[in-house]
Amino acid sequence: METQLERIAKVAKTNPKEKFTSLIHLINKESLIKSHKAMSTGKASGVDQVTKEEYSERLEENIDDLLSRMKRQAYKPQPVKRTYITKEGSHKKRPLGIPAYEDKLVQSALARILNAIYEQDFLECSFGFRPRRGCHDALQLLDKIVNKDEIRFVVDADIKGFFDHVDHGWMMKFIEHRIADRNLKRLISRMLKAGMLEEGIKHETPKGTPQGGSASPIFGNIYLHYVIDLWFDKIVREHCEGNAYMVRYADDGVFCFQYERDAKRFYEALVKRLNKFNLEISEEKTKIIELKKDDDDDDDHGNHTFDFLGFTHYMGEDKDGRKRIKRKTSKKKYKASLLRCKEWMRRNRNVPTKDFIRIMKLKIQGHCNYYGITDNQRAVGNFIDDCKRLIFKWLNRRSQRKSFNWDKFNLFLKKYPLPRPKTYVRIFDYGAGSSYLL
Repeated sequence: METQLERIAKVAKTNPKEKFTSLIHLINKESLIKSHKAMSTGKASGVDQVTKEEYSERLEENIDDLLSRMKRQAYKPQPVKRTYITKEGSHKKRPLGIPAYEDKLVQSALARILNAIYEQDFLECSFGFRPRRGCHDALQLLDKIVNKDEIRFVVDADIKGFFDHVDHGWMMKFIEHRIADRNLKRLISRMLKAGMLEEGIKHETPKGTPQGGSASPIFGNIYLHYVIDLWFDKIVREHCEGNAYMVRYADDGVFCFQYERDAKRFYEALVKRLNKFNLEISEEKTKIIELKKDDDDDDDHGNHTFDFLGFTHYMGEDKDGRKRIKRKTSKKKYKASLLRCKEWMRRNRNVPTKDFIRIMKLKIQGHCNYYGITDNQRAVGNFIDDCKRLIFKWLNRRSQRKSFNWDKFNLFLKKYPLPRPKTYVRIFDYGAGSSYLL
């Protein structure tokens, strides 16, 4: 299958107008077993209440039965089980969809096919749920853009409930730009309209693509590729008086402009563009920012900062006194990360001490690996210090007697040291640079 996907990717890249007429056969026994092996164990089950371990007991029989139903057009995805998870830094809940197990397998195989085709079409300014294009890559490109001398204004845009409002009609039209296989299109349409089960009640899904499924990220990227990326690249940039760039990570976008009038015209046009495709801008979260240092030197509360991918971007100075954009952990993400660590310690304070500190080191290291970027060493150090105080607090609540005083605790940390704050990722190290900026 990998060889076939590589061939499809090559055709898609060399012929941007090619429509693929025969793809459904790639969802076969080999691809479904591969999807099964890649599934994580211990995950929540969907409406079928089937786990990976249970499905494995009769794996080949189950796969054969699934393929037989697909060939007879008798396979219909089951409703997605709707659950809610806490939104970081907020009391709001984020909806999450959990597909039935065999639907997860089909979605995973489908996502590999769609990725092989559309990865050749997606623009360089697009990141999120794409191979070898993570958050740090998006931050590197954005840093290179906003530190251009001519870039002075940023539109920080947020789409309200994007995954819940994807229009199925437009989605299928976008799919048809590249896919002419009727069976595959029927499968995608059935996935989108599978319905949702919440508290035992089935609801129709006339719009949206539930977060949580393997295919949702690629569906989202395809939708926004046509709605925003191509529109910005081919039309918006051509009509701007000055330079204009964008960086998009999933449904979060940052748009950079040379002139304020271009930024304001774009904002107005973006509202109309999203409305055309049944999307809505979040007015309270979308703003135009002028890139300059705040008069009160308060980078947290000023009007010249914006948040992207968990970092607050603000105007600072390098060692030579030259102005450049810097980043630090946003207050919202900082508090959310610290709260997660606090809750874990509270629930697991009676775990054996060695295991307790080992797991906490892994959690702190994970935070450092992501947030330990250029200019953010101070915030990472503060996070480690706050975690250290929480560890001291919760280890001393294991019984009525205190386990440590500070001197004994510091000796303990010498034996089991926590990660140290340092720069793990250099954001301004671009290598060859980006053709998108030429």
